[in-house]
Amino acid sequence: VQLVESGGGSVQAGDSLKLSCAASRVITSYYTMGWYRQPPGKERELVATISDDFTTTYADSVKGRFTISRDNSKNTLYLQMNSLKTEDTAMYYCVRLFLGKVKDSGQGTQVTVS
Repeated sequence: VQLVESGGGSVQAGDSLKLSCAASRVITSYYTMGWYRQPPGKERELVATISDDFTTTYADSVKGRFTISRDNSKNTLYLQMNSLKTEDTAMYYCVRLFLGKVKDSGQGTQVTVS
């Protein structure tokens, strides 16, 4: 399964970005999908997940600012990021999860907030 992220970029603090993740085949309907991020020199952090029944979870650091969503008809996962902070700077990865573990991951898209 291929996951391809897009939508990253360089923005100012307070701006918004929307990340997209296109899957190579129909997986979004059946699996929990999520977004990880890895800031420079830091550990990877699970940012948000969305299950097959559209239940969502968020890291405390992004609650109220980020929204994860999925469009199963387009095999696409999204991450709407509002009120971005400098500490949101990271490489963002789209993942497919199974039993809490990453089964597939994209190559990542860079988000830089200054």
